[in-house]
Amino acid sequence: MAAPAWDVISGKWKQLKGDIRSRWGDLTDDEFEQIAGEREKLAGKIQERYGITKAEANQQIDEWADKLKVN
Repeated sequence: MAAPAWDVISGKWKQLKGDIRSRWGDLTDDEFEQIAGEREKLAGKIQERYGITKAEANQQIDEWADKLKVN
């Protein structure tokens, strides 16, 4: 299944909070609010929080998005 378009994820950002928390539990509520559904901000926060490269963060996001069941 193709990954959903990021605009769909962004539009459902608050509803996806639990799923995001289960994947990246070290993100704080403040960071979650700062990200506000923006993919680049999410990648940056994951990179910063987990000490990984931007490419690794983007790969994690892609894998997570592939598994989402949003329409």
